Amino acid sequence: MKMIILLLFFIGAAILAQQKSAIGNKGMVVSVDEYASKIGIEILKKGGNAIDAAVATAFALAVSYPEAGNIGGGGFMLIRMANGESVGIDYREKAPAKAFAEMFLNSKGELDTITSEYGYLVAGVPGTVRGLETAWKKYGKLKWRELLEPAIRLAKNGFTVNKSLAFDLKDYEKDLSYFSESRKTFFRNGKTYQEGDTLILKDLSSTLQTIADKGSAGFYEGEIARKIAQDFSDHGGLVNEADLKNYQAVVRKPLQGKFGGYDILGMPPVSSGGICVIELLNILEELKLDEKPTPQNLHKMIEAMRLVFFDRARYQGDADFVEVPVEKLISKEYARERARKIDLNRAASSDSLLQNVIFRPENMHTTHFSVVDSEGNCVSNTFTLEDYFGSKAVVTGLGFLLNNEMHDFNVDPNRPTYQGGFDKNPNTIAPNKRMLSSMSPTIVLKSGKPVLITGSPGGRTIINTVTQIILNTTHYKMNLREAVDFPRINHNWIPDYARFEKTWDAKTIQLLKAKGHEIRTVDGIGDAHSIWVNPQTRRYQGEADKRHFGWAEGY
Repeated sequence: MKMIILLLFFIGAAILAQQKSAIGNKGMVVSVDEYASKIGIEILKKGGNAIDAAVATAFALAVSYPEAGNIGGGGFMLIRMANGESVGIDYREKAPAKAFAEMFLNSKGELDTITSEYGYLVAGVPGTVRGLETAWKKYGKLKWRELLEPAIRLAKNGFTVNKSLAFDLKDYEKDLSYFSESRKTFFRNGKTYQEGDTLILKDLSSTLQTIADKGSAGFYEGEIARKIAQDFSDHGGLVNEADLKNYQAVVRKPLQGKFGGYDILGMPPVSSGGICVIELLNILEELKLDEKPTPQNLHKMIEAMRLVFFDRARYQGDADFVEVPVEKLISKEYARERARKIDLNRAASSDSLLQNVIFRPENMHTTHFSVVDSEGNCVSNTFTLEDYFGSKAVVTGLGFLLNNEMHDFNVDPNRPTYQGGFDKNPNTIAPNKRMLSSMSPTIVLKSGKPVLITGSPGGRTIINTVTQIILNTTHYKMNLREAVDFPRINHNWIPDYARFEKTWDAKTIQLLKAKGHEIRTVDGIGDAHSIWVNPQTRRYQGEADKRHFGWAEGY
């Protein structure tokens, strides 16, 4: 009997270690990390709302998912309150005041591939702490200190390194080793922490405690700000105390589109996600998709993606600095115009839109989580350090990683790239400017009520992943588990080929190749941790994406 009980225990533990699905009617948190999702639910059970839970989840991810969870980066939080109020919190990083367009070019006028990727010059002014506090001040219920306490506890007492973190630390071991403070934080006995090790982050716990005690002012002013600025100065970076003190998150009005009887809420610029998802859905609606994901539908999707990403590069940037034709790009009229350019029988050439564009791979390493509470308040949050472990530099004595977001600008202003460089250079570097982002936190409504909370990491693939989750649940009528699992595709205009997950069948790929598409297969696209709200029962279905580690926790 004891052996049977022990066996059942281990079977149960194995199942829990892969908890991708959850059902509840009082609350749901779906994130990349078990610790973070459980902390979010802990806050809901204490009487906090979805915004409280989102703040606590985000700070927890800054501890247990250092690849992308952060206090040294930035992102976007889309909020839909049960009373119908919707806002977007833009806490995207900003260029420091001393930034300039040619800052990453060497003496020959060529791009410096080291300073534009690693270290302190490539780090923008962090926005996460101010953004989370802005959301909490506007909508939170619990005390600020209560929301940080679980993350402080996690950092101070330590947590078990899982297989994912151990793999990522090993994968980036060489890059992290260049920075002494990063070695101090993530290495033990000359090697990165291994699966099963306990990782204690005392410096980070102290930093979080100061934020808990003093609010965001404890991060952007005072001793922490002085230490951050000094570290930048010592290592050739540009961020100073004034940049930190002057940083503000912005409360913005979400964009709204319509697709097949659903309302789509997305972030406005400097996120390109809201515009691109709505524009893409508009074009697909104009093209009248089949009721199933046929090869012809996939052809239409690829061609629509091509046009949307060309428009992204041509028009989008920080709307506080440049004119972005938002209303035009998300209009049904513009979608009809774009749809008329699509040949339903043959693939177009991206070079026909603009030739000699420089392709520079965009980092895929962001993280998304979704939250809903018992009242129906919803949060869709995507935040990032840009690359895994950001710039790879941990701030001396403070325990957190810096972002490397400055390379989300067009870092080579003399040449057009997928990140801009057209006539008006909408995404060129300028002081205090926010860099263009693909992050696409999204909430879908039916008859004025939320039904889908979604988003994804994945660089420029984010937009297409989110669009496909929406299509799968609304147009193809899949349940959320099916919608998240269904194989994905991606095309970003440049480079001129489509990525297909390896789970697509050979016949479908062959039919598309016959239409002139170049197709390359990949292991996985995106990581869409999502929640479905059943419109009849109001029960919550949480689904973590199986393409990566993830945890759905509900009650």
